[in-house]
Amino acid sequence: MHWTFNLAQLPIIALELLRALGSHRVVALHGGMGIGKTTLVHALCDVLGVRDPVSSPTFSIINEYNADGLTVYHIDCYRLRTETEAVDAGVEDCLFSGEWCFVEWPEIIPHLLPGNTAIVKISSINETTRRLDLEIKL
Repeated sequence: MHWTFNLAQLPIIALELLRALGSHRVVALHGGMGIGKTTLVHALCDVLGVRDPVSSPTFSIINEYNADGLTVYHIDCYRLRTETEAVDAGVEDCLFSGEWCFVEWPEIIPHLLPGNTAIVKISSINETTRRLDLEIKL
């Protein structure tokens, strides 16, 4: 499944993506620096009802948000060097919590991700247009 969109269309894409994810709660976000991973997470959090400020967890590693009784984890593995560092930071606890987990730079922690992790790849079509590809393993 894939979508092509611009920034103005992102709220609709976020809603469609959440519907397509079904019961999958761990989402691995792949894409280069500045491609829009955090922007996508912000849009997903908006749809989920997060009212807290959503920002990049580059330095905190994990941001936790509340959304109408739900917990949403936003994890950024960019600064981690090993999976052991991720475990020490509490990433594994989030991944297996049953709550929403949006993971940036998941390639750093491949062995920690649950088997049913949804894979989202974001790529650039041009300066204003992105392509989002969703792969769900059953």
